[in-house]
Amino acid sequence: MRETKAQLVDREPARNPTGVSARVLVIDDEPIIRDVLHDILSREGYVIDSVPDAESGLKALDSGERDLIILDLMLPGIGGFETLKEIKRRDPDSVVVMITAYGSVETAVQAMRMGAHDYLTKPFKNEDVLRTLNTGLRHRRVLAENRTLRRALQGKAHFGELVGKSPAMQQLYRLIEQVAPSRSTVLIQGESGTGKELVAQAIHLKSGRPEEAFVVVNSGSMPADLLESNLFGHVKGAFTGAIQSKKGLFEVANGGSIFFDEISTIKPEVQAKLLRVIQEKEFLPLGAVQSEQVDVRIIAATNIDLQVLVQRGEFREDLYYRLNVINIKLPPLQDRREDIPLLVDHFIVKYAAENGKVVRAITPEALALLINHSWPGNVRELENVIERAVVLASSPVIGLELLPETLQGDRPRPLPGPIQMDGHMSFYETMDRLEREIILGTLKSVNGVQRKAAARLGLNPTTLNEKIKRLKIQYR
Repeated sequence: MRETKAQLVDREPARNPTGVSARVLVIDDEPIIRDVLHDILSREGYVIDSVPDAESGLKALDSGERDLIILDLMLPGIGGFETLKEIKRRDPDSVVVMITAYGSVETAVQAMRMGAHDYLTKPFKNEDVLRTLNTGLRHRRVLAENRTLRRALQGKAHFGELVGKSPAMQQLYRLIEQVAPSRSTVLIQGESGTGKELVAQAIHLKSGRPEEAFVVVNSGSMPADLLESNLFGHVKGAFTGAIQSKKGLFEVANGGSIFFDEISTIKPEVQAKLLRVIQEKEFLPLGAVQSEQVDVRIIAATNIDLQVLVQRGEFREDLYYRLNVINIKLPPLQDRREDIPLLVDHFIVKYAAENGKVVRAITPEALALLINHSWPGNVRELENVIERAVVLASSPVIGLELLPETLQGDRPRPLPGPIQMDGHMSFYETMDRLEREIILGTLKSVNGVQRKAAARLGLNPTTLNEKIKRLKIQYR
């Protein structure tokens, strides 16, 4: 027996938090469902198109992009799962909410594994519909913002898995753009876990020769003689056990890039030979009498100040200056906390896909805990925390209980004010809370003088004033 309109519409709808007329497409063969959804959503300012079958729905999508699609599971002709698959094929970022009368966990899980954002079960309440759609639209906005940001910063190329939109990251993106086309050596400095190898990969990808080899040398993981053999190769009979000639990593990387991770660990005897490669663009394999030419971009990384090692006599000064032609310093994660929500979202998507888990969000409380943590292990530590949470999650949302005890035992001050999200992550609301807290704290530190606060925050005074008005910050 089908539900009546009165049974389905039993409460006043919640207010649409996006503040814009989002475009929603409803694909459902039941006229009453289409009417109900049209009434609920049109009163909230949504622009609604309703069609009775998959063929009409796909045709409607051909005529223009939609912000969100509500799709019935049981459709005549092409079924809901097949339609979902086709929608995601056309646009992987499509936000699709499934409608089912059965409400089975298996059906919902299958739909979400195929790419659905969420699902509704009949009979549904107005508040359930609006909450689900609002969460989906926020997700769509985050995806759109990320695409726009990356397109603005990188043109047609990409920065691999580097994630962030903080001023420090935007400066890094610009520096990579400037540095990558050259053949100059690059020295990347930063604490462990800040993403030095990712920066090296991004430089290679944007070098103009991304199809060539990118070779990683883990300098500290092998003794000097073995490292030398691996770097330069050897000829047959060069030493006991050398029963045949072997290519070195420099030869493998010829035409591309070679990345020395933690170059400070390289022994002095190897440092001298590495200097010759940089200066002369040639190397001598072990046991050989003829040098070989090499065209390779050298990128090095260190979490130790090489100048200190130079002063101690533990690192060659001439090699340091050869490596330090272009210096890139990576900030620790605690200095770019505004990137944490983006990183969390990135890692949730990554590890949910790798582990076949239906995890798509994090609670505001859990996110606040992550934002306030000091992160001594930087991005790598955050990635491990999210990977663990995704693997252990039994629901689509990561809560406080899935975070490690090391974070739970040192629970920091929460973000101010309640975040009414019913267990779903709100990227924009959380970022507004964080921005508000930072501005308030800075104003307090300078006794409310906006000019001084703007200087400390690195903002134009006019920009700070606009933020204070937008966030309705009052400081006495």
